[in-house]
Amino acid sequence: MSKEIDYLNPALPRGLRRVVMPVIDATPETLTGYGTLVSDPAECQIEIVQWPAVGSRPIDPGTGNEAGTTEGTFVSEWRGDVLYGRNEAVGGNYVLAYATEPGEAREDSQAVPLRMLLWHANYHPDGGQLFFPLDRRPFYVPLALPGDDITPEKFVCFRFDGGQGLYIHPNIWHEGVFALEGTQRFFDKQGAVHARVSVEFAHEFGCLLEAPIARDAQHVVP
Repeated sequence: MSKEIDYLNPALPRGLRRVVMPVIDATPETLTGYGTLVSDPAECQIEIVQWPAVGSRPIDPGTGNEAGTTEGTFVSEWRGDVLYGRNEAVGGNYVLAYATEPGEAREDSQAVPLRMLLWHANYHPDGGQLFFPLDRRPFYVPLALPGDDITPEKFVCFRFDGGQGLYIHPNIWHEGVFALEGTQRFFDKQGAVHARVSVEFAHEFGCLLEAPIARDAQHVVP
């Protein structure tokens, strides 16, 4: 049985190597297999996965997928060198990333984040998830295709201009949404069961995932 993860105090060792993710623009073509761009959150259908059978008898039709969805605001907030996430849909609070070596990160730093260092990711086997920008500002989302044989090199960081949201399919590896600076709010909708399968890059692979932040992407979509 795996131990519960302390998302606000990951206790990362020093000197971890970095695996730099490719950063690419999110388009219908580049998101194929991961999910889709969303222009209207009211029209986005959340996929719900039926509860798996544990024996030889199947789950009765029409059951095992009745928990529905939960929704709320996802807040992505830089406090100095530390990027925090708060998911009001499920009552979650997390350290999402760092702008510098985690052991040297300071919440009172005045430096503008130039990179994101990611220590953890997860996927939801029970359903998909929608993130829609309420502030219409650019954001990043690291993603990887399904599979428990995940490695750091399989992650891609998608860049969004803030004009559309992101819907990801069940089983897609991700770690919330990443503001590029300051605080950003997103409408979040996901499966209410909220099962979570995790990977901890520092402890499993001795590394952090890195994405450089493009400063020329800091604009607000009308």
